[in-house]
Amino acid sequence: MKYYIIAGERSGDLHASNLIKQLRKQDPQAVIRGWGGDMMLEAGMELVKHYREMAFMGFLEVVKNVFTIRGFLKECKADIQQFRPDVVILVDYAGFNLRIARFAKAQGLKVFYYISPKIWAWNQGRAHTIKKLVDRMFVIMPFEEEFYGRFDYKVDYIGNPVSDSVTDHVPNPDFRLKNRIANNKPIIAVLPGSRKQEIENMLHVMLSVLPSFRDFQFIVAGVSNLEKGYYEQYNGEQNIKIVYDQPYDVLSYAQAALVTSGTATLETALFNVPQVVCYKTSAVSYAIAKRLIRVPYISLVNLIADKPVVTELIQDDFTPKRIVAELKSLLFDKYYIQKQQDGYELVRQKIGHYRTAERAAELMVGYLQEN
Repeated sequence: MKYYIIAGERSGDLHASNLIKQLRKQDPQAVIRGWGGDMMLEAGMELVKHYREMAFMGFLEVVKNVFTIRGFLKECKADIQQFRPDVVILVDYAGFNLRIARFAKAQGLKVFYYISPKIWAWNQGRAHTIKKLVDRMFVIMPFEEEFYGRFDYKVDYIGNPVSDSVTDHVPNPDFRLKNRIANNKPIIAVLPGSRKQEIENMLHVMLSVLPSFRDFQFIVAGVSNLEKGYYEQYNGEQNIKIVYDQPYDVLSYAQAALVTSGTATLETALFNVPQVVCYKTSAVSYAIAKRLIRVPYISLVNLIADKPVVTELIQDDFTPKRIVAELKSLLFDKYYIQKQQDGYELVRQKIGHYRTAERAAELMVGYLQEN
């Protein structure tokens, strides 16, 4: 069968690459083409366009680039039309992918959605649109089954791929040696995000607290698909080290973490590393988001637990003073640390134990063969 897969960011690239590997096992004759990243390419997909060309975040940034995005949509639709897949598989990335879903449905193509867009956070009415446009939805948050059930839409909960990735990870015993990190200082992990705008908004504030923690080594989890200039300006400081494309090893050896809101908050929790969640965007984007958001938290950890497990320093609360106070509690207050890790255990229980990509591929191929 022929599969067309679209992922628009780094985490989607990772999860889609694992799905591609499993689809090829379930369907040895699979022909796979799509938009995504290096990991999807390595897994065996013919890559049409890299997600780094489409990485716009925030309402204002999307508006500024609206004509570019329209051009991408037109290009993607034409490619799908020419390829004529048996199914279009969309991975998160709602603004772009829901438009593709509408087009694919109009073309009479099957539409699967792997990793639901976060419509439960805002614009919940989009569930009606998804119900009309998406033949099968595969969700990775335990609360999403109940959410879609409110719209009389049955979805498949397949576990969370982050749980699988963390469980499968074997820490590199030579991590410190490989990256020339001294053995005499405990590590504070810094995960500033994977997109240029996130890093520009977050990293300089995260690292500004270093003078209060001279006995610790700050390790920044960098991504190599961005220009090194975004990180290298911090490399002159003795207690800061930039490590590329090794976030799980960074977390494996960390004593605490500063984490930009996103998938990394859940990864950090599953590694059982005490964390403070950070987020800042443009004033306009934040003002719009504040009016639209319909959930009480921004971090996946708190959303899954349905209670405040980790502290969220958002926008005006994201200051060096607040970071220092929170980080000191995460490093030195045993009761505070234990309370957060008890919350992590609740998150693990709610997620459950699945082989997410394998389960998704089995279901997808099965549903296609039924037809």
